[in-house]
Amino acid sequence: MVLRGVCKGISSGRRKKLEEANSRVVNKFFLTWRIKFVIHRHANQATKVQGQKTRLLWLFYLGRRSKEMGDKPVGMTLTCYRLLALQKWKTGAWLYRVLTLIIALFFLAATRPAAAVPDDGSVAEDDQRQFENSPAPTESWISKLPKSSYEVNDSIAHLLGVQLPSWAPKLLGLQFTGIYQNMPSFHSPYQGDNSLRFDHGLGQAFTHTYGIYFGSQITNNLQAYCDVEMFLGDGISHGLGLGGYVNGDFIRAGPANLAQVPYLARLYLRYLIPLSEERAEPAEPGMDQLPSRDPTSRIEMKFGRFTLTDDMDLNRYANNQRTQFLNYAFFFNPAWDYASDTRGYSQGVTLSLVKPIWRLTFGYFQINTIANGIDLDWRIGKTGGYNLELAIKPNKFGTVLRFLGYYNQGNMGRYRDALDIAAEHSKTPNVIVLDEEIHRKYGCGINLEQPLADNGETGLFARAGWSDGNTTTWSYAEADRHLSVGAQVSGVHWRRAEDRFGVAFGVQGISNLHKRYLAEGGMGMLVGDGKLRYGLEQVLETYYRVQLGRYIQISPDFQYIWNPGYNRDRGPAQVYGLRIHLSY
Repeated sequence: MVLRGVCKGISSGRRKKLEEANSRVVNKFFLTWRIKFVIHRHANQATKVQGQKTRLLWLFYLGRRSKEMGDKPVGMTLTCYRLLALQKWKTGAWLYRVLTLIIALFFLAATRPAAAVPDDGSVAEDDQRQFENSPAPTESWISKLPKSSYEVNDSIAHLLGVQLPSWAPKLLGLQFTGIYQNMPSFHSPYQGDNSLRFDHGLGQAFTHTYGIYFGSQITNNLQAYCDVEMFLGDGISHGLGLGGYVNGDFIRAGPANLAQVPYLARLYLRYLIPLSEERAEPAEPGMDQLPSRDPTSRIEMKFGRFTLTDDMDLNRYANNQRTQFLNYAFFFNPAWDYASDTRGYSQGVTLSLVKPIWRLTFGYFQINTIANGIDLDWRIGKTGGYNLELAIKPNKFGTVLRFLGYYNQGNMGRYRDALDIAAEHSKTPNVIVLDEEIHRKYGCGINLEQPLADNGETGLFARAGWSDGNTTTWSYAEADRHLSVGAQVSGVHWRRAEDRFGVAFGVQGISNLHKRYLAEGGMGMLVGDGKLRYGLEQVLETYYRVQLGRYIQISPDFQYIWNPGYNRDRGPAQVYGLRIHLSY
């Protein structure tokens, strides 16, 4: 059916060409769908499309103003957005329906109907007058909704008819992240308790996390933040078997067998001491970020419950498992066993001296009482994690270098002690039972961030890390050596300015004592096949992040892993993933 009724006020010649073009589009894309368009006179409302195979919501809008003609409406485009049919989703029909509804609603909220205008400047003056005198499109209730979480605060104050004080808590964000992953079978001649497994349904998993984020500007230089999150689901192989695990959003239950309930992720204060009158550009409101203009030179202090990775080992291109790379090898340094509980958070303090071209940060955080545990050790000063990072911008090309060092003290068992005891009693070594004495672990890392083009949205990154490898892994990833390189490319080059493509390659290794321990049948915090023919664990990951409207991102992801768990007898493994991220 040729679209009609949208060309009122346009000359007959232009109307005929537009109708012919629309007819070709409809015949090409929608012939088999039996679609019936119901279009209002001025095309200022969304249109519902009914098909035989699926029920979708189709949105369209009319109108564009040409820059070449100033304020005169001289151009018209007709754009029709099509939502992909999510049929026969393996995880269930309920997920298909929910996702279809969410995507449709977000597209509806993001779409703004506009008036139709002619396409070129060679239009009769009477046609222009008819267009200018036509009634303006009425705003729909969707267009009046807050565009972001931060605008909700003003809407609430308006509804209550009050002026909220500046220190009143404000909503900063809401997020949902769902990750589905599938790992086909691979070569596996033997398995241990901590092996990467694909049998008994362990090769498929779906995780989903939820978060709500608040902030308060108590005084000009004092802010407070509070985040509540919840994790549901399970990861491939229950999170075991890899030095660089495949899903950074998966929270290991650890020995505590954590219940999947809402939990307090962050609750902390941020205090600034200005050292200059010059202020940075206003920060956009977001999760854990109030809109403010911080001094370019300042002393910054944070105290409470949060995580070291909020301030250290940052990287523009590899720092967020919910929008960028999924593998542990890429969003933080796996050789940095930073102090945290099994959820990745701890309690402590950071102190930073910030200058325009460099930043020096020190952080002390409580360490967990047992490996991968939830309880924190309150022997302040006797146990804990000490961290120091220097970040510098050495040139005018946007290069950022970060140098990190850390020193942990806790009840970490030593591999040498476990091997000696096992040899004396002819038993399998077990480092976990030796976590009664305080031992030390230290290491260092370097982090490179190099923008290349597209206002920094296209660039390179690299990380390298080393730890002594004498004691068991305590909090993060089971790796003593690390090297990774990667790139992010903006979609502006193929007319998808908000899309991103990422690719990275990483290598993990372990110390000689760690190798001996695993080869003799010992179980680490995350890996252990019962045997070991050592090889570097290597990971290749690539993703493509599609931006749909303002609030939705969908990212297909692929990972290829050589020598999983540092064992050349097993693998390689392939992991196919799909991530859906909603943020408001």
